[in-house]
Amino acid sequence: MKIHIHTRNADLAEDFRAIVEEKLNSMERFSVLIERVEVEVLHEGNPRQGKNSHRVILTSHGAGPLIKSEAAEFNDVAAFDCAIKAFALQIRKIHERTKDYDRDTLRKRKNAV
Repeated sequence: MKIHIHTRNADLAEDFRAIVEEKLNSMERFSVLIERVEVEVLHEGNPRQGKNSHRVILTSHGAGPLIKSEAAEFNDVAAFDCAIKAFALQIRKIHERTKDYDRDTLRKRKNAV
């Protein structure tokens, strides 16, 4: 999975890229096909938007499903944490839908023997 980080009016923390790569790479455990994830970080210049001045938008691209989540918080990492929770929930739902449940009954098993 490729990760592209875009910023607008923002200076990122030093460890932000490492945090993003670690958490997004952990989403591969759901075996949902995602080729690329774009992480967009926006900073609001208005001082009245202090608690929600940092917005993070996650968007998946590729052959798999389109997944998009966004969150706004007081700093980049907190906004990313909220956005990754919503992103993980959507991936988990897709993974659960694609599971193949074997619903054999006892009657079917007896006839097969």
